[in-house]
Amino acid sequence: MTEAIRIQLRVNGQAVERDVEPRLTLADFLRDELDLTGTHLGCEHGVCGACTVLLDQEPVRACLMFAVQADGRDVGTVEGLSRPGELTDLQASFRRHHALQCGFCTPGMLTTAHAFLERTPCPTREEACEAISGNICRCTGYIPIVDAIVATAEARQAQKAGGRP
Repeated sequence: MTEAIRIQLRVNGQAVERDVEPRLTLADFLRDELDLTGTHLGCEHGVCGACTVLLDQEPVRACLMFAVQADGRDVGTVEGLSRPGELTDLQASFRRHHALQCGFCTPGMLTTAHAFLERTPCPTREEACEAISGNICRCTGYIPIVDAIVATAEARQAQKAGGRP
């Protein structure tokens, strides 16, 4: 049996300290140790994107990382994108555009889209498509997801310009 390793990290802005087995994935750590079950496990090979979380504000596949690799880092999950009981503008846009159906891919899509919009505040539809290309959705056909991302960006730009969101 392998000896547990003490890790310290921030998850959704909260300091977390735990002893973990070296082989524990970040996805399993978030789900099983912290009860943050929005991080979904699909393929467990890094292909589907359902487990996407933000590591120091960059999207990563939590199924491909060990929890010990997040030691000293900042991890953001879908639960940390908004305050409890509230939706971000992006989440509301997903709802408005019917960009979620079964909901399995939604947490990974939202974290991916959130990071993308932070880096690319005025994306084209093609850029939005490229940004989510690593996330698999079997229900929506992707068009509503792209619509939601672009609409969010447009509303943010209108708000910045002093127009109505």
